[in-house]
Amino acid sequence: MKYKEGRASKSPTRNKLLVTAGVGWLFDALDVGILSFVIAALAIDWQLSPTQIGWIGSVNSIGMAVGALLCGVLADRYGRKNIFMWTLLIFSVASGLSALTTTLAAFLILRFIIGMGLGGELPVASTLVSESVAAHERGRIVVLLESFWAAGWLLAAIISYFVIPAYGWRIALVITAIPALYAVYLRVKLPDSKKFETVQKEARTSMLTNMKNVWHKKYARQTIMLWIVWFMVVFSYYGMFLWLPSVMVMKGFSLIQSFEYVLVMTLAQLPGYFTAAWLIEKWGRKRVLSVYLVGTAISALVFGMASGTALLVVAGMFLSFFNLGAWGAMYAYTPENYPTVIRGTGVGMAASVGRIGGIIGPLLVGSLTAAGISLSYIFGIFAIAILIAVVAVITLGKETKQTELEDAI
Repeated sequence: MKYKEGRASKSPTRNKLLVTAGVGWLFDALDVGILSFVIAALAIDWQLSPTQIGWIGSVNSIGMAVGALLCGVLADRYGRKNIFMWTLLIFSVASGLSALTTTLAAFLILRFIIGMGLGGELPVASTLVSESVAAHERGRIVVLLESFWAAGWLLAAIISYFVIPAYGWRIALVITAIPALYAVYLRVKLPDSKKFETVQKEARTSMLTNMKNVWHKKYARQTIMLWIVWFMVVFSYYGMFLWLPSVMVMKGFSLIQSFEYVLVMTLAQLPGYFTAAWLIEKWGRKRVLSVYLVGTAISALVFGMASGTALLVVAGMFLSFFNLGAWGAMYAYTPENYPTVIRGTGVGMAASVGRIGGIIGPLLVGSLTAAGISLSYIFGIFAIAILIAVVAVITLGKETKQTELEDAI
């Protein structure tokens, strides 16, 4: 039985769903964004080596890999709403507790738990929204959902700029625990996906079967494509953006100056999302994703080689613009490649593979900078990774613009 999405998607329910899920997405970005600034402060406060700094970002991504896989599979079994709520609660409480740590080991343990919540929330939220919006506007709405990430990063930059220098990184982390209250609200207010409820009434399959079906011959080609794209995009994003304030310090700026410039760069994320949201229903998923990824690769090369302040800031703004626009297109595109019965599993597995890249990226930057490798060389590696993702999209991807979502295999 195929669930028809109808014109009801234009009702306030759709907008409420977008805002409700979006605010949860914002809190995720707030936590990840603050971590990049906290890392720069911790490096000074705890006298951390580049390798130790790299491990903070990588442990966070290890948790995200586990959370994405586990929560994606569970969402196909127990519903999108329930898993979404629990992921918010897990990372909120753990984030607040991380403010109390006094050792790197304790901080890393809590970052793993935080990462599980973060990694689980993102694919589940995008799946929920994708299933709840009509085909003619689905891509645009999911990209707009992703735009809340920019708002979260902007808020993180503002909090870090005003709070960390004056009150310390611990207070900044306490602020990120606020989403725990929002999770309680979600339990009562957030509706689950009607497509999920319809399919679950007719066909309930085991979690192991769902994981196997992601590699069904009908979906194997797009699974390969998505895994390559997710790995390369997440590898480059976390390698570049978690290190961004620290990279600015390496280029000779003070901690305060680096926070100022990263705040300016972060502002460019919003037009990146909004232009991608406008274009995705006109150009299609493949074209928007490919163009924004190419823009990311070029911007990464220029940023790595830049020495003057003006060129550095402009390149950083273009890097934020194109990279986050590509993220929006990727989140819109991924759920559309699978039927409802395995959609959460498919998205979660792709995101989990991506998080493996997120583990390697920060560690690579830490080890290469410790070895004295130049930033232009390091950012060149990330540019090549992004171009590999472009090739995968063009050669293996199928266009899903405004198509009805399948329910069964």
